[in-house]
Amino acid sequence: MAALPYETITVDNTPIAVRRRAGKAPGVAWLGGYRSDMLGTKAEELDRWAAANGHAYLRHDYSGHGESGGAFRDGTISRWLAESLAVFDAYAEGPQVLVGSSMGAWIALRMVEELNAAGKGDRVAGLVLIAPAPDFTIELMEPQFSDAQRAALERDGYFEEPSEYGPEPNIYTRALIEDGRRNQVMKGIVETHCPVTILQGMQDPDVPFSHALKLVDHLPAEDVTLTLIRDGDHRLSRPQDLELLIRAVADMAARASAD
Repeated sequence: MAALPYETITVDNTPIAVRRRAGKAPGVAWLGGYRSDMLGTKAEELDRWAAANGHAYLRHDYSGHGESGGAFRDGTISRWLAESLAVFDAYAEGPQVLVGSSMGAWIALRMVEELNAAGKGDRVAGLVLIAPAPDFTIELMEPQFSDAQRAALERDGYFEEPSEYGPEPNIYTRALIEDGRRNQVMKGIVETHCPVTILQGMQDPDVPFSHALKLVDHLPAEDVTLTLIRDGDHRLSRPQDLELLIRAVADMAARASAD
C-alpha cells in the first residue's frame, strides 16, 4: 500500500509534514522517536491497520526529521511538543489513542499534561507507549556523559556520537539537555486520566526495561498494563512485535469505542 501524500502545517515558521487518513473514532495519532520519521516500520504498520479497520490515523514528522523543515540540531522537547500539539489541534477529530515510540512516549505524556491543563483531556482515549523514554536526557543520558562530552557541550553547545540506526551521527545539544529538565514528567504522578499500555523489550540497549518499571511507578495505580518482551530490542519491529503493537492499539480503540 503506497503512503498517503503529505501536507504541511506551519508551526513557528517551520513547515511540518503531516499524513492523515480519514476514518472513525477513536482515531490513532502516531508520535515517533528521536531521529525517526513517520514512514518507519511501526508507523506504516499502524497505517495498514487503520486503513483495514476504518480508523482515522494521524502522523507527522518533527522539525528536523523526515519530510519536515527545520534543522535537527535546533530541536528540543518543547519545540517538538508544540509542533505535535499544533498538528493534533489542527487535524485530530474526536477522541484519539496516542501511540508514542521511545522519545515519542515522552511527547505523548507531555501532550496529555498540556491537554489536561487546557481542559481538553477527554480528547485522549488511551496511550500505547513503545520502549518509552520519558526524561531520557535527564535519566539516561546526563549520568553517562563523559568528561569529553560535558566539555564539548560547554565549549561547542553540542556533541556527536555514532548512531546504530543510520549513517548520520546523533547530535545532542546543550539546548536539548537544558530543555529536557523543563519537561521532566517523572517527578510525581503523571495524571493521564486514561488507560495506558506499555510495550518494552528486555534486551533494549537504549532504554533499559528498568526505565519502564520506573515510569509505571509514576502512573496512577489503575489501568496501567506493562508487557515485557523477553527477547525484544529497542525498535520492537519484528513481525511478532508488530503483531503485539497492533493488538494493543486495537484493544485500546475497542475500549474507547465501548465507553
